[in-house]
Amino acid sequence: MDQPGKQPYSDTIWDEVETWSRDRIEAFQLQALKRQLARVGERSNHYRRVFAECGFRAGDLRSFADLRRLPFTRKSDYVAGLEAEPPFGSLAAVKPGEAVRVHFSSGTTARPAPVLWSGADIERWADLYARYLYAQGLRRGDVFQCMFNYAWFVGGLGATLAAQHVGALVIPASSGDTERQIDTIFQYGSQCVIGTPSFMAHVAEAAAKLGRDLTKSKVKMVCVGGEPGGSIPGTRERLEAQWGAPMFDCYGALECQPIAWDTAAKIGPTLAEDFIYVEVVHPETHEPVADGERGVLVITHLDKEACPLVRWWTGDVVVRDTRPAADGRTHARLAGGVLGRADDMLIIKGVNLFPTAVEDIVRAFPGLTNEYVLVIDDSVKDPKTNFLTGVKLRVERESGAPADVGERLAQRLREKLQVRFHVEVLEPGTLPRTVHKAKRVLHA
Repeated sequence: MDQPGKQPYSDTIWDEVETWSRDRIEAFQLQALKRQLARVGERSNHYRRVFAECGFRAGDLRSFADLRRLPFTRKSDYVAGLEAEPPFGSLAAVKPGEAVRVHFSSGTTARPAPVLWSGADIERWADLYARYLYAQGLRRGDVFQCMFNYAWFVGGLGATLAAQHVGALVIPASSGDTERQIDTIFQYGSQCVIGTPSFMAHVAEAAAKLGRDLTKSKVKMVCVGGEPGGSIPGTRERLEAQWGAPMFDCYGALECQPIAWDTAAKIGPTLAEDFIYVEVVHPETHEPVADGERGVLVITHLDKEACPLVRWWTGDVVVRDTRPAADGRTHARLAGGVLGRADDMLIIKGVNLFPTAVEDIVRAFPGLTNEYVLVIDDSVKDPKTNFLTGVKLRVERESGAPADVGERLAQRLREKLQVRFHVEVLEPGTLPRTVHKAKRVLHA
């Protein structure tokens, strides 16, 4: 998978496609959609059926608006396809022997779901991933310590292949074994580390307890993905201070790798618009929203072979910005990253609350550790209607924190979010640490 002969487009841009004009991007997308829909309609049993039910043919596509004749593809459709045609499902568009890899979902809320990859899919994935790592500052010869989990999680192998594409020296450390991670950073001069925000926070906390100052390491880039955090200002500021290096958000999903990543400018993750066609729609009316307005991200693959998706409902709430960036990149960005998940939104006395908004305030608040958890139980519900009247929040105080830190935090949250929080302040080390994806909302 390594591409030692590939030369970047410029000192800061990996591929010329990143600088295409808006008109060129859209012309490319429309032609790619026509080819992709023709292939999908022929090779995927699921989409062949969906197209027939809608009376849709790939040749009918004359504009992007025509795509809206097709329904969204949701996780429930994917699961139903797996049940209908086990083990790989009816959405797959490859014949036996054409796929070379399968990755699985975490299986934390349901049976692990498989996603197939062709050889071309893996090449494409690695090159796109390399594009973004290069945009964030990774260069040939840098030491790249991958702290994404390699067991089942999709991110570890993708990051490894991408760093090899750039020409970095990869340390496939995986997650866990925290003290060895810290020793490795200092002993081998790791310049880029990548992992989930939760694990990066855990490593920073562990290093401080060991008396190891990460700000004095050679780390110049902290890349995070797999969960919210990379674009949340409070989390970003805290981790950048702990690591002494800029942090970059890397947004993708098992079903689509990658979607959008930060560049060195850190003005919002940049979409891979030569790989996916993006819609941002109202969560209830499903109509397109204008740039600058919140909506749910919907994606359609332009060239994915093994498990292509058409109008995939990500459930992620975003704001799109299609204005060209000052660094010459022209692909649209997600202003503020992923703002939350449509299905994670809490409604408290008519106020819409995303857990990411809570994280932003907690992580920026002095006197607290990195850990917190939101608890939804009967104590914060109206006994008659079962509607939420508030939120229970558990945090840990740092040594030396003022006695009223919980009261002051509750006041700050009320002021900023217009929601009543019942704050429980715990001793350091009380809440569980994670080496992978943290669960920040508990329904008791």
